[in-house]
Amino acid sequence: MGSIPITRSIPQRRIHLSSREGTRHLNSVPAGGGASSEQDPGPAAKKGFVAFRHRDFRLLIFGKLFSSLSLHMVMVVIAYQIYDLTGDPLDLAYIGLAVFAPGLGFALVTGYVVDRFDRRLVLACCYLVMLISAVLFTLFALSGTKEVWPAFMILVFYGTGRAFYMPCTNALLPNLVPVEEFPNAVAWNTSATKLTQIAGPAIGGFLYLAGPEVVYGLAAVVFSVAVVTTAMIRTRSQRKDAEPVSLGTLLAGVRYVWGKNVVLGAISLDLFVVLAAGATAMLPIYAKDVLDVGAWGAGLLRSAIAAGGVVTLLMLTQVALTRDVGRIMFACVFVFGAATTVFGMSTWFALSLAALAVLGAADAFSVVIRQTLIQVATPDEMRGRVSAVNAVFVSTSNEIGEVRAGFLAAWIGAVPTVVIGGIISVLITGICWKLFPELVKLQRVDRSI
Repeated sequence: MGSIPITRSIPQRRIHLSSREGTRHLNSVPAGGGASSEQDPGPAAKKGFVAFRHRDFRLLIFGKLFSSLSLHMVMVVIAYQIYDLTGDPLDLAYIGLAVFAPGLGFALVTGYVVDRFDRRLVLACCYLVMLISAVLFTLFALSGTKEVWPAFMILVFYGTGRAFYMPCTNALLPNLVPVEEFPNAVAWNTSATKLTQIAGPAIGGFLYLAGPEVVYGLAAVVFSVAVVTTAMIRTRSQRKDAEPVSLGTLLAGVRYVWGKNVVLGAISLDLFVVLAAGATAMLPIYAKDVLDVGAWGAGLLRSAIAAGGVVTLLMLTQVALTRDVGRIMFACVFVFGAATTVFGMSTWFALSLAALAVLGAADAFSVVIRQTLIQVATPDEMRGRVSAVNAVFVSTSNEIGEVRAGFLAAWIGAVPTVVIGGIISVLITGICWKLFPELVKLQRVDRSI
């Protein structure tokens, strides 16, 4: 889709972000779209390491590497520990539900907090909550109890920190780099996540052999580094002229997404496909009962998804997508569903790893397009609330998808659950192709959206 015609003049909003280095002035995208009058620096200026020229971006990525590493170490180990204690697939479903519930409960609040207060401090507080959770998981593991309900209580607290984490990170990122370098920043930001999705589960699965308390203790230390690094970011995003709290301000993000068909289509496509295809919750079962590779193999299975994503994301840091991004995104989602189906049917460990790597590559490609689209198309003063809406959709697809998979696996088995989910994902992709033609025709993700 090309630029959307605008029939009335809409003034640009100037955002002032105070910093010890001076005041940075960023012109956000006009409400409703509209192309910027600034000259496009061209694809060459958007590739490589251009985003790393900015100190605060480097600090954000550094902190995210540490926090995301800890996050994935904790999640792979707590899932395997609980399944090892109970052997019940339903407990894997409850893990997803415990982490997701706070995000849903605080959905309207998280976006407003991110838009109203200093985003770097909000993010540091998120990391602090995760740090405390890691300490509590350590105490749980050391207690030697066979009861798993304390772990679920900690997961709810842990999920509260995660509820603010995603909208805060996504809203802060555009404040740290010029808009023309933002796609490059998104690619590196997502690459950092994928790298830790490789290292985190692999390290967690390996160290699990020494005891889960070792993993949780190390995660607590690493989270502390993320807290300090994030607090060192100089850019301030607190708004002194923020709107008073009301139902209207809390729902503003929902209204914006509903009125922006391209954004709604991108978020909805991800929601329903991952909701149907999400096989992550089944990895402990596949590792233990289908592939017979144990905790270390479970870590490798999760890491394979990230490995495919990293290769794709590193490629995207070196190229600029300049045409047919809508069709590319739909093609990637189709491959995602097909790869899920292949993984579900596989009983050969090498093929399972390959299928998950392809799945991760396709997912990473679509994530970069979707995240860039959402942030570029949203005014800065709305980014927290729109990111919160997106976070709810992402969490719904990931966590509720795992809950769905857990319940269905308890009923019909893990293999049919994953295979059926992959097939349904392919069908959903075709339906969304018909429902959102503007998204299919999208040519570039820039300020003309």
